[in-house]
Amino acid sequence: MNETSSTSDGRSWLLHCRAGFEAECAEEAVDAAAQHGRAGFARTERGAALVEIAPADQHALPPPPHWRNLVFARQSLALLARFDALDPKDRLGPPIDALAAAGLRIADWWVEAPDSEAGEDLRGLARALEAAALPLLRKRTLVDPASSMRAHLVLRDGTHALLALADVRHAAPWPQGIPRLKFPRGAPSRSTLKLDEAFLVLLDDADRRALLRPGMTAVDLGASPGGWTFQLVARGMRVTAVDNGPMDDALMASGQVEHRREDGFRFRPRQRVDWVVCDMVEQPARVATLMRDWLSEGAARAAVFNLKLPMKKRWLETQRCIALLRDSLGDAWTVRAKQLYHDREEVTVAVLPARPGG
Repeated sequence: MNETSSTSDGRSWLLHCRAGFEAECAEEAVDAAAQHGRAGFARTERGAALVEIAPADQHALPPPPHWRNLVFARQSLALLARFDALDPKDRLGPPIDALAAAGLRIADWWVEAPDSEAGEDLRGLARALEAAALPLLRKRTLVDPASSMRAHLVLRDGTHALLALADVRHAAPWPQGIPRLKFPRGAPSRSTLKLDEAFLVLLDDADRRALLRPGMTAVDLGASPGGWTFQLVARGMRVTAVDNGPMDDALMASGQVEHRREDGFRFRPRQRVDWVVCDMVEQPARVATLMRDWLSEGAARAAVFNLKLPMKKRWLETQRCIALLRDSLGDAWTVRAKQLYHDREEVTVAVLPARPGG
């Protein structure tokens, strides 16, 4: 027998996050609900890589925030139904029935497991259920390619699952909110994937067209051995790599890199550059202040940098750094921050001109 507890569309939020950062994700999401005049509370477990934000009173929460507007949430969904005892012989029937009962038609259906230790064992089951679901959905005329809605069946284990909805205009375009990137041949370190992901996640299509063009100039602070410089060179930029440590020989042989053995906190370019990027291990407020100074002084046109978070009060420290940037730089700049899949105890921030094509 299937036992199902359902909620109305949009009443609660379901968020994917990094395992171990559920508390920060929950704090941020509750604050986001409060900004809309709604009280919410979090349901989660440490290591689950999922957070549910439920209304604390009779009022439904507003639609979940745009995925780019949350730092610690990788994916932003509206919870539709909870299934606490799915029959292993019919795991798809009750979720599809719930979708039909809600009168919804969807453009796509994803079956996901959380990015957690428990979720690793569910990957194969998720793939099998996803492949089996689409014929059943089409048979019941629940698929409409013109719909802006996508269904997500999120497995907690073999018999527990959550059915959620994504407005594809406001949700991340990857399962679990994770872009799967391939490590590029010749890159000198795995940190290269952080900047690659940052350009994909923190910039939209218009930003990338305007701000990532061959022939641009960049400064990489704390560059050694060149993981982030590699991404800039691959995009046809000329890079000044600032670090007292050695740089990768192949990068230096490209002819696109000048290595300056200087203090990254003191260095400034002679002329304005298009980008400053920074992955230095330092207190987050000090890095945020440095990036603010570069941009307010006109030394760079845009920035991407990492904030290495403290062990405690990580959401509070992130808020402080974002507020420092927004309050100091004003409306001429857009500040976006995200804990990327390739980040660890850190978040990545992009500060872009508000009108990148202007």
